[in-house]
Amino acid sequence: MRIFVHMKHIDQFREYIWLVNTISRSRRGLTLSELNELWVEEEMSGGLPMARSTFLRHKDAIEQMFGLFIECDAHNAYRYYIGNEHVLQENSVQNWLLSTLTVSNIISGSLSMQQRILLENVTADSRLLEQILQAMRRNRRMELHYRRYLADETKRYVVAPYCLKLFHQRWYLLGRLADGQYRVFALDRILQTAITAKTFTVDEYFDAEDFFSECYGVVVGDGTQPERIVLRAFGREQFALRDLPLHHTQRIVASTDDHTDFELTLRPTSDLKAFLLSRGRWLRVLHPQHLADEIRRLHLEAAE
Repeated sequence: MRIFVHMKHIDQFREYIWLVNTISRSRRGLTLSELNELWVEEEMSGGLPMARSTFLRHKDAIEQMFGLFIECDAHNAYRYYIGNEHVLQENSVQNWLLSTLTVSNIISGSLSMQQRILLENVTADSRLLEQILQAMRRNRRMELHYRRYLADETKRYVVAPYCLKLFHQRWYLLGRLADGQYRVFALDRILQTAITAKTFTVDEYFDAEDFFSECYGVVVGDGTQPERIVLRAFGREQFALRDLPLHHTQRIVASTDDHTDFELTLRPTSDLKAFLLSRGRWLRVLHPQHLADEIRRLHLEAAE
């Protein structure tokens, strides 16, 4: 019975994803009849149309899970459309979950090709992730035993877990110490944890997205200030940066057949410098000069 219920839930998730993707791809919306014409062509439908009552239940579940509103336009033959489609473009948990489930849904239908589909692992202990989320929900402080790379000893911290951030296949916890300072902890470097009885209140002015808005990744609190940075990309790198911007402030300021110049405003922290170094001669720092000099010095050290 448990297996049946589990499989039923999986099938429902797949139906939610199919509905969102099908409706969002239609520019003028779809009637329930048009939806069913597409639905019966899907293998998971079993050739049977989706009942109106089932569609309405799915519609409500999609709103609760992903924050997406499937609206009905009574003035346009009762066509259904995504009422707040901008959510699909946001860096939100709902959008990440939707994208992840969509890819999972596609791949699960192609298990016969599993030897030809290569994925990346995300470093995370699911039990630790669940424990942190539990502490966040209950506003409980956590005791962490943490050892940084190259550190000789493990340090103990008591932190208020403020937010989680995924960056380059690693999970990070932003914790606030008793003195009000913020510190970032890589989850794979946390050796031991415990949820304490001490509660905390999240600062009413705290915004997780805003907190990291001036950062390339997760390096904060090192005193580096945001500044205007101009990068010149050559060859394929210029097209890669156009498709995958480094930062939300990125914009093109000049372009030729040979190169493209990008302007950004963010903190030139160590993780950004590591990225710039990784691109070698395909990426040049034009401004500020102190950053260009630093990258040049690091390249020379590596060459030695």
